[in-house]
Amino acid sequence: MGKTGLVTEDLTVGRTAELVGVSVRTLHHWDAIGLVRPSGRSWSGYRLYSGDEFARIHQVLVYRELGFPLAAIGKLLDDPEVNARRHLRRQRSELVDRIAHLQTMVSSVDRMLEATTSGIQLTPAEQVEIFGTDWRPELVDEAEDRWSDTPQWAQYSERAAALTPEDWKEVAATTKALESDLADAVRAGVAPGSPEANALAERHRTLLSTYFDCTHSMHACIGRGFVEDPRYAEYYEPMAVGLTTWFRDTIYANAQAHGIDPASATWQ
Repeated sequence: MGKTGLVTEDLTVGRTAELVGVSVRTLHHWDAIGLVRPSGRSWSGYRLYSGDEFARIHQVLVYRELGFPLAAIGKLLDDPEVNARRHLRRQRSELVDRIAHLQTMVSSVDRMLEATTSGIQLTPAEQVEIFGTDWRPELVDEAEDRWSDTPQWAQYSERAAALTPEDWKEVAATTKALESDLADAVRAGVAPGSPEANALAERHRTLLSTYFDCTHSMHACIGRGFVEDPRYAEYYEPMAVGLTTWFRDTIYANAQAHGIDPASATWQ
């Protein structure tokens, strides 16, 4: 009966397969090609793996995990010039290299996850500086909960993560200028659907396209939300009384000019 640090009794094919996590069919294949052959027999005729053969199976598994073909593994294990200790040192070296590679991959995935968590790669202080003290980062979390399974959220995450603090300052300045022009248009009595109003709607849609490809149908859906969610009124009404509804109507009129029925517009 062979003995190693792994097992101290001879094992059946089924029990060996269970312990090492491979199928009985795999062990039968390795037996057929001479890679690992059970040398013992039980009193009832079942073939048995000794401790040494069990250890060889583990060596095969290590080399297979490292990408070696079975034929090459057999040559390595049967090489009379390579002793067991040298085998272990080689395996350890290969595993260390593999671990280092996997750790690098994990770090890359972590960076990708960090980049797609909110998309905005700014510190809290930078967010307040750029977006103002009334900036509400929880709205980003809310948007993620609602839209995270859409292609547009994937676009947002990728594009926003690529923006530098200077890029965000430019976006904030563009937004502020547009909001000022919107408020001026309301105070001046600009009619929704007029060329001037349509131009403002297009500026807003273009601004949204900084983050995702905003179609006129999507834009109409966003405009619909202006009167359904009271937070829009809280934001826009201090700029100009009636701006919220006017902005909705302006987006609707512009969408109609591009062949979209605002009442039936969908997120597409």
